[in-house]
Amino acid sequence: MARILSLDYGGKRTGIAVTDPLQIIATGLCTVETPKLMPFLKEYINKEAVELVIIGMPVNWNETPTHATSMVEHFIKAFKKQFPSLGIKEVDERFTSKMASRAMIEMGMKKKQRQNKAMVDEIAATMMLQEYLQKEK
Repeated sequence: MARILSLDYGGKRTGIAVTDPLQIIATGLCTVETPKLMPFLKEYINKEAVELVIIGMPVNWNETPTHATSMVEHFIKAFKKQFPSLGIKEVDERFTSKMASRAMIEMGMKKKQRQNKAMVDEIAATMMLQEYLQKEK
């Protein structure tokens, strides 16, 4: 079985999480500066078997687009062009950053560690992926 990647896409950086090959557990992989994301994905997908990429789609409470929605849509178009045979699926990302911050508190991380935005993005990607796995399996 191939892995599933999860992207918490942002203007500055993107949190990335990945499943194990059996698609049971979601684990944070890293955070990449967004301008370097496509080269990172090319290298990663070359090394690892990836079946699907999920990406958080930012929407408001009332399902209207946010300021970041068009940025994610633009990335999805570029992704499909670069990886035409690899599926990319949009998932709801509402509250993932807040849930990631709350999880960091519950894990006992110190305030300085919790201010690390890259860590928040990686945990948010992990939470999106774990939720996706629970819904799909």
